[in-house]
Amino acid sequence: MANQSQIREFKAEFFKALAHPIRIHILDALRDGEHSVNELKEILEIEAPNVSQQLAILRGKNLVTTRKEGTTVFYAIRDPAIFELLDVSKKIFNNHLVNLQTVLKEM
Repeated sequence: MANQSQIREFKAEFFKALAHPIRIHILDALRDGEHSVNELKEILEIEAPNVSQQLAILRGKNLVTTRKEGTTVFYAIRDPAIFELLDVSKKIFNNHLVNLQTVLKEM
């Protein structure tokens, strides 16, 4: 069983994997199912090498899985619970905005 130190290390590495806007965009794009690099390139509107670079990081942190069909590699989310985390982070962001708006109105 993992000790608290190992859990903290896992969390730190996990959040490092999420610490890039393109990686977050990729994860959001995978909500509706698997996609190839070319499909993700079109969805994200960025060059394929950038998509591949970010996918390599997500894959290295075991956040996405791959499936090969002919010469095309499809990427999918390993654990759909990641979407819960992304949704909670959006809620926190929205709460933060509401707080900022309240402060600005009071000024």
